Amino acid sequence: MSVTDPLGFRAAGMSCGLKPSGRPDLALLIGDPGTTVVGLFTTNRVAAAPVRYCREVLSAYRGRALVVNSGQANAATGERGDADVRSTVAAAAAALGVEPGDVLACSTGVIGEPLHLDVMIPALPKLAGALSREGGQDFARAILTTDTVEKQATAGVGGIRVGGCAKGVGMIAPNLATMLVFVTTDAQVASGDLQRLADEQLKPRFNALSVDACTSTNDTVLLFASGAAAGTRVVPGTSAWDALAGAIGEVGESLLHQLAADAEGVTHVLLIDVDGAATERDARVVARAVAESPLVKTAAFGGDPNPGRILQAVGSSGVALDPAHIHIAIADVQLVANGVIPAAYFEHDSLAAAARDAMKEPEVRIHVSVGDGPGRGRSLGSDLSYEYVRINGEYTT
Repeated sequence: MSVTDPLGFRAAGMSCGLKPSGRPDLALLIGDPGTTVVGLFTTNRVAAAPVRYCREVLSAYRGRALVVNSGQANAATGERGDADVRSTVAAAAAALGVEPGDVLACSTGVIGEPLHLDVMIPALPKLAGALSREGGQDFARAILTTDTVEKQATAGVGGIRVGGCAKGVGMIAPNLATMLVFVTTDAQVASGDLQRLADEQLKPRFNALSVDACTSTNDTVLLFASGAAAGTRVVPGTSAWDALAGAIGEVGESLLHQLAADAEGVTHVLLIDVDGAATERDARVVARAVAESPLVKTAAFGGDPNPGRILQAVGSSGVALDPAHIHIAIADVQLVANGVIPAAYFEHDSLAAAARDAMKEPEVRIHVSVGDGPGRGRSLGSDLSYEYVRINGEYTT
């Protein structure tokens, strides 16, 4: 499972004391010489120091290794944060026996708290010594913050393997990339083509997820290719390309749903599908408006179908639409037709009962049609529970 399922990758994870809880908090991943890597990053203008560093490294098509810490986000840390990233990378490179420019860095945790280099840097040689093909599970565990479970996925086709892991259960909104996501493959792929695969297979999927409409300062998605699989280089326009793209998409889709299912305080996952919009972008905007509406989220937590809350989210999305063309259903229960909520819904008949039953499902499926246009879009979200408020109310205390 995880990032070491493809050939050519080794990983490790451990606890070095970055978290008061003592949970694993430091991880390493390295690919064989010749590994290529590309990335997608947060659009938050207050980007964390490791995000800025990774952008710089990847602009020169460098990188085959990754050091990740959890506990401190190293965001809003000024010049010290930039210096701490470079100190960490230099120490990791020395422990791995590679050049500093070959090492990427990611951080997750409390914003504003500096990295605890006094415990991180001495731990890196031991962590490097633990690298193995079996270390993917430990790596996936060490990158977690308030997550309750590791998120891992694999897929394979035609002798090529794809693996991945992710973390993130809060401060998640679809703006370019979300959370920390690491995907690996042993296919031989040129850097430019690898970026295309990330843009086409990973970017739209993780752009569909919103837990709390808050875009993190540290969001990063990295896609590595070791080239260790037998065969020739995979290039666009071939059957091998289609197969690899499908496998990367499969891993991304699995990680996406695992992230939604472990959102902070989650009791229900929201799956919003929109069609009939003028454009794909309009459909995505409407879907996101529904998924991020506090009224829809709290209604899902309480098991209250309340079609008016969904309708108001659609209408306030900012997309131009005709109310008379709006249709809304929860599962297969239609609650809005031509912009009108049936009076029968408020008479406590079988329609309301069926809608309440649909809201009890772990995954609440809401379908919205806004016209007869070609635009289709999807958003994944979560309900808003008492537990979400508790977790975030106590996050640094």
